Amino acid sequence: MSQGEYEDLPFEPGTVWLVGAGPGDPGLLTLHALSGLRRADVIVHDALVSDHVLTLASPSAKREFAGKRGGRPSHSQSDISLRLVALAKQGLRVLRLKGGDPFVFGRGGEEAHALAEAGIRFRIVPGITAGIGGLAYVGIPATSRATNQALVLVAGHPAADGEDRVNWEALGALGQPLAIYMGLSRLREIGARLIAGGLSPVTKLAIVTDATLPSQNVVETTLAAAMDIYQDAHATSPTLVVIGTIVDLRQALLPNLISL
Repeated sequence: MSQGEYEDLPFEPGTVWLVGAGPGDPGLLTLHALSGLRRADVIVHDALVSDHVLTLASPSAKREFAGKRGGRPSHSQSDISLRLVALAKQGLRVLRLKGGDPFVFGRGGEEAHALAEAGIRFRIVPGITAGIGGLAYVGIPATSRATNQALVLVAGHPAADGEDRVNWEALGALGQPLAIYMGLSRLREIGARLIAGGLSPVTKLAIVTDATLPSQNVVETTLAAAMDIYQDAHATSPTLVVIGTIVDLRQALLPNLISL
């Protein structure tokens, strides 16, 4: 392949591709992700992969749902990993399709480890994570020289054993913007701990739902107000909570931002 040319990567029978589907808009798929969709024998996809993306798959590909959604009956991670190994051992081209990026809160590392232990060859195809692409679509810059030199991507739900290992007080003291994945149901608790660490209650906050999809929605408020409005709220759609000065930048961009 010469410089500037694109060529499909080999997708060999008996191998697994761990592919990021991005936050929802099929236009954000990489060329490698699209190539894999069109050549896979079986696609094992999660709950956050949009129907718009799945329509790009080969009509002959078998689809298996392996979604994991908080508070709902879900496949166990060990069962999903074992299924990927079993399908690959059947000599199939297996595409494990995940919303966002497989290595950003997607448990792709756990699946890659299981495949490696089983001697299954695999490829990682990165995707655009919601904490970057979702913010861009709604006009919130992830970084700006005028506001921040860091952006913290953090999971809002506890670990698999139920323990919350995030030091929210330290993040509050850090004072850098936060993109919290899957944190709406714990917003009151998380917010209280951020404030205890030093974050101002009037810090701007945005709640982004269905980022990059036609149903995309944004609510702008403050940390304190959101804690009252959304206490014990359970999102029915993928939701990202963004806290920090970068939210303030959105209003200046909105008049000329081409929306979905």
